[in-house]
Amino acid sequence: MSEHEPPGGALPPPAPAECAALGRLEDLPADYVASLRERHLVPLWPSLRALLPPDLPARRTRVVHWAYTQIRPLLLRAGELTPIAKAERRVLVLANPGHGPDSMQASSAIYLGMQLLLPGEWAPSHRHTPNAVRMVVEGEGAWTNVSGQKLPMSRGDLILTPTGLWHEHGHDGDAPVVWLDVLDLPLVHYLETSYHVDGGRQPVEPGAAERRYARGGLVPSPGFGRRHEAYPMLRYPWSEARAALLALADETAVGDAVQLEYVNPETGAAAQNLLGFHALMLRPGQTLTLPVRSPAAVFHVIEGGVDARIGASAAEQTLSLAEADTCCVPGYTPATLANRSRREAAFVFVADEAPLHRKLGVHEVRT
Repeated sequence: MSEHEPPGGALPPPAPAECAALGRLEDLPADYVASLRERHLVPLWPSLRALLPPDLPARRTRVVHWAYTQIRPLLLRAGELTPIAKAERRVLVLANPGHGPDSMQASSAIYLGMQLLLPGEWAPSHRHTPNAVRMVVEGEGAWTNVSGQKLPMSRGDLILTPTGLWHEHGHDGDAPVVWLDVLDLPLVHYLETSYHVDGGRQPVEPGAAERRYARGGLVPSPGFGRRHEAYPMLRYPWSEARAALLALADETAVGDAVQLEYVNPETGAAAQNLLGFHALMLRPGQTLTLPVRSPAAVFHVIEGGVDARIGASAAEQTLSLAEADTCCVPGYTPATLANRSRREAAFVFVADEAPLHRKLGVHEVRT
């Protein structure tokens, strides 16, 4: 017997008409429905197809393009309108309309926000249950202090602020600094485990963990500077990631994907627990069709210009992404990325829900 057959042998599949003929809530007597509600009971069958649709899941997440040229002036105006003391974190949330016009969601599990820090400002220390990362979009002179590690922020750097770790932001430069926040806030909030705790200024410890893990395949020997924290490396400099992509491109067949994953250097697992982070390079003129996967994904252009074709056949959408633009692609959705330049490579930061899907056992790749 096949492992997919029910006990006692295979049953014939129900006819399509039978599948469509499930009872509706309005078919039930009003007094019966009232009795159910009084006892906090809900009949399953009227909602069964919505909960378990055939072949593909129902998705509220939509394809969205957030152009940085449109976000930046509004973010700078927020800096004029609201001092950091009244905002604590001055952020414009990238809200996916599929989840509602005022949603704090880019997808079912991903929160995105563009955060502004002006020269001389300090965003007070706090810690919270959602995991967060910062992808630096523009500016120099800002820093993030995470558990005593003062991490400089330069364009393209990825900085982790994992769950429960104290962190604060400061700016010693002379021009605005903007970064993209990526959090698993929607999921943590849904689980009713989202909260924060305020703190004061943190002391700064000497050293920089990224220098301990600066070369692939090499980690400090035990007793010689090795870190035993769950997150031994909190800053992934773009200069290193970019150089690694260029080196990988030299060893990869033309036309194949050139992509790296940000990982924990001690374990090789994803850099954080629930969301995955990647750096993708498109060679000059390259067009890359991505695998169709169950997790939603976010694409943020670090360098270059990229055309993204998202969806299948008549439902396909084409987005023209410039530097610092961000877009969201729902799960189970075809996507093709094309580098508009025939002279320069394009570089894209990717965030997705893959680690979460793998932990839940629902990760799929469809051909």
